[in-house]
Amino acid sequence: MPGYPHNETLDAIRKRRSVRRFSERDVPDEIVTLLLRAANEAPSAHNQQPWKFIVIRGSKKQELAQLVTAKSAEFPKPASALLRMAARSILSAPVVIAVANTGDLVERGTELFEIEKGMARDFFRTMEIQSSAAAVENMLLAATSLGIGTVWLGILFLLKDEVLHFLGEPRGEFMAVVAVGYPERPVAGPQKQPFEMKVRYLR
Repeated sequence: MPGYPHNETLDAIRKRRSVRRFSERDVPDEIVTLLLRAANEAPSAHNQQPWKFIVIRGSKKQELAQLVTAKSAEFPKPASALLRMAARSILSAPVVIAVANTGDLVERGTELFEIEKGMARDFFRTMEIQSSAAAVENMLLAATSLGIGTVWLGILFLLKDEVLHFLGEPRGEFMAVVAVGYPERPVAGPQKQPFEMKVRYLR
């Protein structure tokens, strides 16, 4: 690909794909730990690491898929179809990793900053979301570098409170669910818009 010199990190970025169907091959716990450690190395506001990782396997994974399928009936057709697709990815993957914000940064920062409470809360809430999103991206790229497929099931944000309750986590501003496994087959990447359309230079 033009603009990509050979470099392991850049190769992982280029090769990352959203994989929705997985083979029956398991992902060992030691590999999952590597992914979690990579996620935990992400930059975070004030180095607070405002995230928690929940690894879901076996019957709990089945229950999560059932929850998503059941709740999908409450949404209009387009969202319902995407939720059912997400449930199938959860069932297909040998392991699912959920990420939830702890809320610690919001709680502490709102007390420390001598500005209006609502403004401080919005500021630190945004930083928690940014930090946790960076952790998820680290996880996706680490998986790609190890030959493992992932998909960030963003549609589950429609069920954020229900999923957080299922995970035993308090309601928060950020929740991500990532299906993890070895791809059933190679996945072609989507056609990206021209790079030049996405960049402006101010000098």
